[in-house]
Formats: sequence, C-alpha cells, structure tokens
Amino acid sequence: MGQAIGDILAPAIGVAVSPVPIIAVILMLFTPRAKQTGPAFAIGWVAGIIVLVGLILILADPANLADKQDNPSTASAIIHLVLGVLLVLLAIKQWKGRPKEGVEPEMPKWMQSIDKVSPLVALGLGAFLSTLNPKNLLLDISAATSIAQAGLSTGGQIVALLVFTIIASVSVAGVVIWYLVAGKSAEVKLNELKGWLTRNNAVVMAVLLGVLGVSQIGNGIGGL
Repeated sequence: MGQAIGDILAPAIGVAVSPVPIIAVILMLFTPRAKQTGPAFAIGWVAGIIVLVGLILILADPANLADKQDNPSTASAIIHLVLGVLLVLLAIKQWKGRPKEGVEPEMPKWMQSIDKVSPLVALGLGAFLSTLNPKNLLLDISAATSIAQAGLSTGGQIVALLVFTIIASVSVAGVVIWYLVAGKSAEVKLNELKGWLTRNNAVVMAVLLGVLGVSQIGNGIGGL
C-alpha cells in the first residue's frame, strides 16, 4: 500500500496542477449561478477521475503488471516509459507554444461562454477535463497502472484510488470550497490567481509535464 501511494503522488499532483480547469472554475464562480455551476464542475471533476481510474483497475490484469514478488513487470515498465515519452512531447509542445513576452496569452475559445453554462454542462465539463484532457488522461492511466501493479486487495485498490482522487482534486475542489465558505471576500484573491495562471499557463505546464515525463521514463527504465 505504501509503495502504491508513493507511486501515485506525482501523477496526482500533476492532475491537481491544471491551470486551465482552475481558471474555468474560477470564471464560473464569478457568474450569477456560481453556487450551482462551481460545485457541479467540482463534482464532475471528482467523478470523472473515480470512473476512469476505477474502470482501468477493473479491466487491468494485475498478473500482467506485476511479477510474483509484486514488482513491476515488463508490461508495466513499458506503459510508464511510453507515458513518459508522451508527457515530454506535450511539455515540448507547451514550451514552444508559450506566448512571447508582451503578448496576451490566448485561452481556449470555449471559455468565452463559460458564464452561460448550466450546472449539467459544468458537471460534464469537469468530468471531461479531469479525464480526457491529454495531460490528465496520461496521468490517470499512470496512476491506475501503479495501483494495479501493486498487487493490492480490492479494498486496498479502493483506498489508493480515493487517495489519488483527493490529491488530484484538491485544487479545483479547494477553490470551490473556498468560495462557498468565504463568499465575495474570496473573489479578489481568486481573480489574482486567475490572472497569474493565465499569464503563466504555458510555462507551468511545460515544466510540470517535463518533470513528470522524465519521472515516468525513469520508472519505466528502472522496471525493464
């Protein structure tokens, strides 16, 4: 269990540090329906992670991911290696796409209508961004692989999944909880956070993806 939780910490933090989803939920909290769309987005985020990682755990065969001593198998090592390479490629793409100094960063076009989304759409958007966003998808798969290869019981896998979900959701859910507790007094700080994330999104993502990618490559090479 300790090894499994140790292995999922990095991908969980990687999912949590997601500037675009954090900006999106902050924008929702500045709308008249903030108390409906904000929590809906956070619930979708959490549910998406649980469903995706849980589904992978159900479908994965631990016998193919760990040897008799519960050490990573060759198949597991290859998965981590491939995921690491993909993360590094995403990091390079982010770095090359960073805005030049003095140029206002462009955010996704769908954010322009974020103030008009319904709670149901916010729910689906949260689930989508926590799972099918390329970076988060790779990290969710990495975490599921690490849990599956640990040879845990069903109860142990559930505990590991919950730990991963809590850490991966602390940013998005934390922002929503902060707003619900502090109300309007949180808006100034949230607006400052949104501005900083918008300006530094590409650099933050490039560095994060690069570090996580190298870590995954190291895990893969170590398991071969």
